[in-house]
Amino acid sequence: MTITFGITWDYRCPFARIVHKHIVDGLLDGADWSVEFVPFSLGQVHVEEGESPIWERPADDTGILALQAAVVVRDTRPEQFPTVHRALFEARHAQGAQLRDEPVLRELLAANGVDPDPVFAEVATGRPLATIRDEHTRVATDLDVWGVPTFMVDGRAAFVRLMDLPTDAADARRTVERLVAMLGDWPSLNEFKHTSLDR
Repeated sequence: MTITFGITWDYRCPFARIVHKHIVDGLLDGADWSVEFVPFSLGQVHVEEGESPIWERPADDTGILALQAAVVVRDTRPEQFPTVHRALFEARHAQGAQLRDEPVLRELLAANGVDPDPVFAEVATGRPLATIRDEHTRVATDLDVWGVPTFMVDGRAAFVRLMDLPTDAADARRTVERLVAMLGDWPSLNEFKHTSLDR
């Protein structure tokens, strides 16, 4: 039976990297999941009261260009999105790449089989930025989402912080399916947090 869920992302968050590696590894291993990948701008979350939204000044945000490029791939090359998505997270967190720089993003796209020219031509139209604004606003308004990574299942949402990358695809699949089951089947669970990481 297909498991359906949504998940937010911003490439700057190390915990989003961990969760999304589980999800992508599971998908590439053939997991029967229908995943809605929802861009969520941490830059917008940190806009102070009275300041203009990040959508009106995207050059001020270090993460919005990578989100735009990824949204274009997600919406025009969905079969390539999982590998590009994982590569962007790994470049940022394993190699320290600056994903705000277009040449870096172009190189990453090309290395993963995506022609960067049409991607950035679409970014230049402003449509991907509007998509991010709309999807971010929708989950923030409808589900009170405030960060990444947040899982969304059947009108419920939960911020999740995993500490470890998957050991293999089977581990990735087990972890994601356990999380989705907890969110869907156990709505009374509000918070579960270890007091220490070393016990």
